[in-house]
Amino acid sequence: MRRDSIFYRLFQQSPALVFELLETPPANAADYRFDSVAVKEPKFEIDGVFLPPDTEDAGIVYFCEVQFQKDEQLYERLFSETFLYFYRKRDLYSNWSVVVIYPKRSIEQSDVEPYRVLLNSTQVKRVYLDELGDIQQLPLGLALMVLTTLKEKQAPEEARYLVTRTQEEVTEPAVSSAIIEMIKTIMVYKFTELSRQEVEAMMGISLQDTRVYREAKEEGHQEGRQEGRQEEAVELLLRQLSRRCGQLSQDLQERIASLPLPILESLSEALLDFTELADLEAWLENYHKGDRN
Repeated sequence: MRRDSIFYRLFQQSPALVFELLETPPANAADYRFDSVAVKEPKFEIDGVFLPPDTEDAGIVYFCEVQFQKDEQLYERLFSETFLYFYRKRDLYSNWSVVVIYPKRSIEQSDVEPYRVLLNSTQVKRVYLDELGDIQQLPLGLALMVLTTLKEKQAPEEARYLVTRTQEEVTEPAVSSAIIEMIKTIMVYKFTELSRQEVEAMMGISLQDTRVYREAKEEGHQEGRQEGRQEEAVELLLRQLSRRCGQLSQDLQERIASLPLPILESLSEALLDFTELADLEAWLENYHKGDRN
């Protein structure tokens, strides 16, 4: 399940969501903006950075790490990139804080002894999603996070509940539509063997009531949906490649945008092993050689 992209979209849609995990969020939490950054020499990639608004008073910069797989050197990397970023931006921020999100405690790095002072400080918050409580009692934003961790047997019922709750509680149509779209996205990633229509049917959503249906109708039903998926995949892939390999030339962006959707999906898996632009260019060359043959 591609949780990185899901949490990226969650935080991009609602940057203040991360502050719901903290006991003492900043007073201006609603004014923060979310970004993802790469720090070079050495190159580090930070899952999410929450930047305070530009004011005369320097604010606190918040770093967020979403970790769903065991990594026995997570804290080595996390604190290295945090301190390096803060060092280079020291004149912009008054302080820093880190939020690490785990599905459960067993995923956390085993040896934390070298970092016990930091981990036990108020500047670092570790969140275990399975300990947040009953999903039906949580704020909607946190409930979406927990939904990503549920087993396939339990997820459909909770997803249907969240859809109903959204329709009842969220009065602004655009916000309600965005939340329901996120629920569907989580379920599509969770049930990869099902089509989007099958997922919607499982959740009890009428296609006529969804943004997906309206867009498809306007763009020509199936062809429109395919084009929408293509554009979304290209946008996400270009962002990931820029984070991992650096700025892409216009030519490279156009070559990637022209790839068929199945090839884009293959590239999204292959890029995990890329470290520089040369790796991307070699991959594209191999693909085009195979296509010609």
